[in-house]
Amino acid sequence: MVMLRVHLKPAVAALVALLTLGQPSFAESRDISELLSELQSAKAPEAQKIARDIEIRWSASGSASANLLLKRGEDALEARQFTKAVEHFTALTDHAPAFAEGWHGRARAFFGLGEYGLALADLRQTLALNPSHFGAIYGLAALLEQLEKPEEAYDAYKILLNLYPAHEKALEGVSRLEPSVNGVKL
Repeated sequence: MVMLRVHLKPAVAALVALLTLGQPSFAESRDISELLSELQSAKAPEAQKIARDIEIRWSASGSASANLLLKRGEDALEARQFTKAVEHFTALTDHAPAFAEGWHGRARAFFGLGEYGLALADLRQTLALNPSHFGAIYGLAALLEQLEKPEEAYDAYKILLNLYPAHEKALEGVSRLEPSVNGVKL
């Protein structure tokens, strides 16, 4: 019986470590909150670095198979193979439906295919899972602008700028749409 305890202690410690280290910690989620807070006051070069750090953390699924599907989808997007990207991201959303990056990637692929209704649905799902997802908010604004809904696109750009004030494309979008939405100032 004593021998059993000696062998169990390392096994139990290993199991506890595995379960603890395998889960996102409070510190990790707090880090993203802190990074989002820093993003709100950062200037352009630093803001881009912070945004990239946030995106990297959002991309960490915690699953090797989900990470592989995400990588394959991203590679297909980069190669402009939108149909293939949809297939990979669909497999990812089936495998990990609570992982916002799968929905966001598939929305981008649908946008590339001109499937705006499907892209919009996936952007909504992304934002339901991660309301601070500035990439999805930008995608929504760009999609609304493509659909010739300038007021809604303008509002989405403004929401994005509340999260990420140095977002260059959102700043350009607001400048471009300001005259048509709010009129020309005399």
